[in-house]
Amino acid sequence: MSAQAPALDGPCSFCRDCLGDLDIRASRCSECGSPRLVRHHALPSLTLAHIDCDAFYATVEKRDNPELADKPVIIGGGKRGVVSAACYVSRTYGVRSAMPMFKALALCPQAAVIPPNMAKYVRVGREVRRAMQTLTPLVEPLSIDEAFLDLAGTQRVHGMIPAKVLARFAREVERDIGITVSVGLSCNKFLAKIASDLDKPRGFAALDQIEAREMLADKPVGFIYGVGPATQEKLLQRGFRTIADLQRADEVELMKQFGGEGRRLWRLARGIDDRSVMPDRGAKTISSETTFENDIRDFATLERLLWRLSEKVSSRLKTGNLAGCTITLKLKTADFRQRTRSQSIQAPTQLAAKIFAVSREMLAKEIDGTAFRLMGTGVSALREGSRGDDSDMLDRRSAHAERAMDDLRKKFGNAAVIRGIAYNGPAKEEDEEE
Repeated sequence: MSAQAPALDGPCSFCRDCLGDLDIRASRCSECGSPRLVRHHALPSLTLAHIDCDAFYATVEKRDNPELADKPVIIGGGKRGVVSAACYVSRTYGVRSAMPMFKALALCPQAAVIPPNMAKYVRVGREVRRAMQTLTPLVEPLSIDEAFLDLAGTQRVHGMIPAKVLARFAREVERDIGITVSVGLSCNKFLAKIASDLDKPRGFAALDQIEAREMLADKPVGFIYGVGPATQEKLLQRGFRTIADLQRADEVELMKQFGGEGRRLWRLARGIDDRSVMPDRGAKTISSETTFENDIRDFATLERLLWRLSEKVSSRLKTGNLAGCTITLKLKTADFRQRTRSQSIQAPTQLAAKIFAVSREMLAKEIDGTAFRLMGTGVSALREGSRGDDSDMLDRRSAHAERAMDDLRKKFGNAAVIRGIAYNGPAKEEDEEE
């Protein structure tokens, strides 16, 4: 989406609550008195949005238990687990997602701790997704609780500019689904994502390319998506500390030093992003992980838990009619160091046995006396499930046997067929779909 999108007719300021047009200098709505106004000189021409549900897991739990409305809430489990989500009240105490639970509870001991209910969050996330798809067919999910939307060309359909459509959408989600969202509106995906973080929660922010360059200037280079610690260190070694340093750089020189990544950084530093909204993106990875109550270094115990994780991933793949060609093992040591190992396979799979076999092989190479506090496995490079597990006779026989066991479980319950390796294993699993 180009920053030079053709301008549309429409207001530069309106009320988020009643959608009435306002003078751009107004501080309150003249019709309903609301202070929740949207104003931006380029508002009629901005059509690309990033919508993000506010503190999603925690907000869903507060919706379902109004007694928690004003209390700090942490979604997670066990003193050795990590924070899956933190409501905005608990964030005022310094609690953050991915923080160890013991640290979160030290900061906010009065918080209500709720184990994650992924099935519920997926259901609510799908409700929000369906509501998004009534606005435009161009919806690109990024995760269970956020997505990009391209509303270019929808003004005649909705009878109003995209900004108003999005404000109405946010209002209806809050009324009908009972959670809140924040909206970022801009001319491209990079800036829309930045805008959605400017006014949380229940936020609505617009950002155009011209003002973005100034706003980005003092941010560290790591603020740009895709710039991890290793790339950031390389940039620092070459004298690029802030985005302003990248803005001053010559594009050709950056490309000489960093190749194609140099060009990407040069463009994003100036707020330029030509990526289109891809509505059929779907999930990139389906995985399951578990944090142990006590550190584990014994291979047999880890192997048993790995089988359970492999079954969970397989079940999700089969439910979504998906198969994947890359299997990834994730381990976290007792001192919070992470190990990630991946292996590609010849043909896409959705079978628990295949996921387990490949993951187990990678796990065996990591057994060196190290104690682990977390383990996970996942499948990526996804495609239709019908294209999986048919590369040879052995794969087909294994698939037939596993699906026969699946049928028995559907008919008689999950306990109808249990492999010996699945017994025991004190751990709590968490699904991830990215």
